[in-house]
Amino acid sequence: MNSLTELHLDALSEVFNVGAGRAAASLSDIVGEEVRLSVPSVEIRKSSEIDVSSMGLQSDRFGAVHQTFSGSFEADAILLFTEEHALKIVRDMMGSQISLEDLAEFEQEAMCELGNIILNACLSAMADMLNIPLNCSLPDYSVASTEEIFRRVSNDAQQPYVLLLHIDLAIESRHSEGHLIFLLSSTSLADLVTQLDHFLGAV
Repeated sequence: MNSLTELHLDALSEVFNVGAGRAAASLSDIVGEEVRLSVPSVEIRKSSEIDVSSMGLQSDRFGAVHQTFSGSFEADAILLFTEEHALKIVRDMMGSQISLEDLAEFEQEAMCELGNIILNACLSAMADMLNIPLNCSLPDYSVASTEEIFRRVSNDAQQPYVLLLHIDLAIESRHSEGHLIFLLSSTSLADLVTQLDHFLGAV
């Protein structure tokens, strides 16, 4: 395994921090309020070791936006929000006083848009700073139990490693947490290490 060192993780944190800044600016334009995204914390783990307790998750169900990306390396990206927080974010994005119960019909489209903004901001920052090509698929959205999500992650033998980003999202007085999971194959992890080594050698 070509594991990520602390230096690699620091470089990724810097890259995703730039992406979080871009995403916060885009989200602020949509909701008309200041949106703050924290500096992401980054860690790499074996997918077989991922479970609810290791992630420190407090919810039984999550809204999950999924995209695949390809280029210099390939991965699946999953952005998780607790189901209750996801609906509140949708309401903020729509700028309406619709009850949470009535928002369900808009949830799919709005969460895909939210995920698309955050994921594309993070990945475009990575592509720009590492000077690599990355292409994203269209997002899809689903609501699933914690067990279903982690069963899917841990059972994917083709992608034995996960790159985890923990991001705090705040819209004025509101506060939510997002968890971004990248599923990586061994080859993709090695390719990512190579790209980070080039980046670190170039700065």
